[in-house]
Amino acid sequence: MANPDLSSPLITSDQPEVFISIDDDDGDDSVLDNQDHHHPRGFEFDHLNPVNPFGFLTDAEPPVQSPTTVDPFRNDTPGVCGLYEAVKIVICLPIALVRLVLFGVSLAVGYLATKLALAGWSDRHNPMPQWRCRIMWVTRFCTRCILFSFGYQWIRRQGKPARREIAPIIVSNHVSYIEPIFYFYELSPTIVASESHDSLPIVGTIIRAMQVIYVNRFSQASRKDAVDEIKRKASCDSFPRLLLFPEGTTTNGKAVISFQLGAFIPGYPIQPLVVRYPHVHFDQSWGNISLVMLMFRMFTQFHNFMEVEYLPVIYPNDNHKQNAARLSQKENPSNYMVEMAKVESVFHVSNSEAVRYLETFSSMNPDSSGRVALHDFLRVLKLKPCTLSTEIFEFIDVEKVGSINFRQFLFASAHVSTQPLFQQTCELSFSHCDADGDGYISIQELGDALKPTIPNLNKDEIQGMFMFLDDDKDQRISKSDFLSCLRRNPLLIAIFSPILATT
Repeated sequence: MANPDLSSPLITSDQPEVFISIDDDDGDDSVLDNQDHHHPRGFEFDHLNPVNPFGFLTDAEPPVQSPTTVDPFRNDTPGVCGLYEAVKIVICLPIALVRLVLFGVSLAVGYLATKLALAGWSDRHNPMPQWRCRIMWVTRFCTRCILFSFGYQWIRRQGKPARREIAPIIVSNHVSYIEPIFYFYELSPTIVASESHDSLPIVGTIIRAMQVIYVNRFSQASRKDAVDEIKRKASCDSFPRLLLFPEGTTTNGKAVISFQLGAFIPGYPIQPLVVRYPHVHFDQSWGNISLVMLMFRMFTQFHNFMEVEYLPVIYPNDNHKQNAARLSQKENPSNYMVEMAKVESVFHVSNSEAVRYLETFSSMNPDSSGRVALHDFLRVLKLKPCTLSTEIFEFIDVEKVGSINFRQFLFASAHVSTQPLFQQTCELSFSHCDADGDGYISIQELGDALKPTIPNLNKDEIQGMFMFLDDDKDQRISKSDFLSCLRRNPLLIAIFSPILATT
């Protein structure tokens, strides 16, 4: 009953998978590793670039997040280890038989109640009638008995679920097959499931009664239809709240893997939930362990601990809603997503600034995989092909594949703009370009300033750069225009580097 992916992972397939450790860490991500360069802890730097066009600001290359050695799919105790576990299993075998009977009876009663609730009803477009929902309470009670049979005699809860009209979408981590059972009992939500689940015996009938949203993960059109259906059901209080597992698969709870976007594209308030399984001898995660063995180990435990924490509701602001709408119109929106918490921590770049970088990158005509080639990069930044412009592009292209993605563009732009000398360098560049000191840069002054950097500029190319730097479009470049344009496009500071070298 895991929620399948609605789009590709947040980290594109041509990059190594990135796992973010959630272990406690008292360190500060913004600490400098040495006195010469900025090296945020948790990042490593690529040194393949032969020339750094931003060497006058810093010798460091833009950071790339390095994968950790954490395996998020490994169960720590896939087999029986130790005398205590062996003795406990033997003692619990009679209990396991009773639990197995309870499990079977509960499953059968719940299935029959669900069949009764669905009898004569096949409307997938409208909410299930109330009298049918009341019958489903029998199934919900049976799921609590199933949890009891697996050893969850009590379940610790922290916080409270928000009302459906406040948070129509809930998201949760996914560690075992136990969470869907618990959430069905606790909240009776609508879920997203693969079309193939509909034909599963017993399970297919129950998820059908949950007014499931079906999706074919291999079909782009099906994934888009699923997102539209999430929006439709989230906007109507007559439907149950929606439950999504954004990681798209089970993990051992030690790391957060790449998120899918289905829950976040609509722009509705979301309540996150965290599920934990404290243990000493038996890891309850569904990792490198078979379903039969996992169920057997649960049946032969005295008690299995489970904690569910309801976190505060997240309300998207206007920028988030606009960005979500913008991303939902793209062919593959997940290619443009980044871990903003890490970006804000390392670069102090706000969400609104990241959105501006996204708008610039989007104007570069990314392909279906979210990548931009050199000629489109140069076109948007009004640069012509030359040695320096190629070096700027290669500075971003840390993978050396001849194209860049938004994540790399954002990292490089933020890395340059947050250097201590960036603001001072921009002001010095304006002062040097303003040769007559009248507070404005003319077309002639701009052309003269760029000749050492970009040779053989013609009048149209100079005019294009002039209009690009003229932020308020009043046919003259003031200091405010100049600084504002470079703040939005910090990579352009490199074209003024020879000016600074001679000052």
